[in-house]
Amino acid sequence: MRRLMRWTAVLILLAGMAILGLRLLFPMPSLAGRVASSAIPAAGDTTLGRAILSVAASHPGTSGILPLGSGLEAFAARMALAQAAERSIDAQYYIWQDDLTGLRLLGALQAAAERGVRVRLLVDDNGTPALDQEMAALDALPMAEVRYFNPFVLRRPRLLNYAFDFFRLNRRMHNKSFTVDGAVTIVGGRNIGNIYFETGSGHLYFDLDVLAAGPAAADVGADFDRYWASASAVPAALLIAADPGAEGRLAARDAALAASAQGMAYGEAVRATPIVAHLEAGTLPLEWVPATLFSDDPAKAEGLAEREELMIQKLMAAIGTPAHSVDIVSAYFIPGVRGTERIVGFAAGGARVRTLTNALAATDVVPVHAGYIGYREALLDAGVEVYELRAEGAGRRSVNDLGIEELSQAALHAKSMSIDGRRAFIGSFNFDPRSKHLNCEMGLLIDSPKIAAGMSDWLDRNLPQLAWRVTRGAGGGLVWTTTDTNGETLASTVEPDATLPLRVLVRVIGWLPVEWLL
Repeated sequence: MRRLMRWTAVLILLAGMAILGLRLLFPMPSLAGRVASSAIPAAGDTTLGRAILSVAASHPGTSGILPLGSGLEAFAARMALAQAAERSIDAQYYIWQDDLTGLRLLGALQAAAERGVRVRLLVDDNGTPALDQEMAALDALPMAEVRYFNPFVLRRPRLLNYAFDFFRLNRRMHNKSFTVDGAVTIVGGRNIGNIYFETGSGHLYFDLDVLAAGPAAADVGADFDRYWASASAVPAALLIAADPGAEGRLAARDAALAASAQGMAYGEAVRATPIVAHLEAGTLPLEWVPATLFSDDPAKAEGLAEREELMIQKLMAAIGTPAHSVDIVSAYFIPGVRGTERIVGFAAGGARVRTLTNALAATDVVPVHAGYIGYREALLDAGVEVYELRAEGAGRRSVNDLGIEELSQAALHAKSMSIDGRRAFIGSFNFDPRSKHLNCEMGLLIDSPKIAAGMSDWLDRNLPQLAWRVTRGAGGGLVWTTTDTNGETLASTVEPDATLPLRVLVRVIGWLPVEWLL
């Protein structure tokens, strides 16, 4: 026994020394020479600025808001804004994928920088592992700068970083915003990649963004500055050495994708969206309403944010106690003890409460479902209406890799709330422990009965066919029911469409003390 204890102590000592040695060998780069910059405010000498400022003057205290429910429309808006930019683009994302839409939009940023637009791109280093050389090409342009948030200092193998810097790297920047000329921004749940924008083979995401103009865009610009100047934002040039010929790689790959069957078909679909014509004509159908930005302090990524300063605390204080109804849509829904108590309190106060998340067969993060089911029955027993998006039946039109339009299966990725049919929250925040305590998040709380009621009406119309409703059966067990395309009721007494091994796996994960990571 003593020998075992001695060897254990030796192994712990050696592991500690290895971790310390790796941290000394791969420290965070010094930011001493980092150049400061700040958001450029909207001005009347740009087309977007002129169009927005003239209208905003007649709607004091409000922002122009337009929901972007379609992935095609959401990509078209970003591309059109990038092409219309005359002074600045500030983009901030958790994931930027190496695929058609990712490279097309990155190419649009490069084209903007080459025509003299100042481009600042802040990406979380967890979500861009395949694009180092393309990012280096963009960063090398005089009018562009790329920064990585909370970077992996050891570029290869990336996973080794977790062995010596886990607690820093476990905190990520989940924010998503795209701001042009200080006048217009896009905020919401979508990252950059085919799965978010209705193209490519495989599953797609149901998601939601809003385009916001005026004061909300200025607020997002100021918030971007906080992250850009934070201790976690490291210039790409301090992390990546460009390969020979890297300067032409992005443009070449973008051109090749644009000329592909998928690229040409998708490009035609993008150009046909009404939002492109509205942006070109300056006739965006904006609703001018109060909108408040909620965002975490970037110090949260260093574990330095106080609990009362967390975004979720401020957001829930602003929401208060709903009088009539609450609809919560969250792809990764783990309310936790306090969150469950709050939601149960909403229902106890007389509000109709609905929650929508992915069913087990639809989710792309199985451990999250394991965390969610620990709170599902408490919600049900309090009178909350619990829905789970079906793996089958949630199809969306998309352009596949061959340029052919087809019906693809969809999973939920949106993060939104509708409160009393009067206010709507749309942002990056998943209602889970990771969003609450670990990741940096952002979103807009919008005072708009049109948008809030529209979100609830969409649920009214679509939930019976798109989702399983979970209820208590006659014997006290759970029952899942839905309606098929023929109007017939389908029912299941186990997690629908999920195999027995998958159901067992979820239960086993639920026994492990890992909820704080989810």
